[in-house]
Amino acid sequence: MAEQHLTFAVFILHILAAAWNKSPSEAYAICRDTGVLDKYIVPHYEVLHSLGTNALIEDLTGYVRDRGAKI
Repeated sequence: MAEQHLTFAVFILHILAAAWNKSPSEAYAICRDTGVLDKYIVPHYEVLHSLGTNALIEDLTGYVRDRGAKI
């Protein structure tokens, strides 16, 4: 994973944790278990990194819920 992808993934985990009222480690577990990091964030980095924070939260929350996560 390229350094900018890793930095972006960490940023994502922190904004999702805040939006979901979870710790970053809990947000990571949800993202890991639903495949959002490897199957969505990293492959679609070029598009996702240009979105605003609220759009990212909405999009990624929908993604993990579609995969059975309870937020």
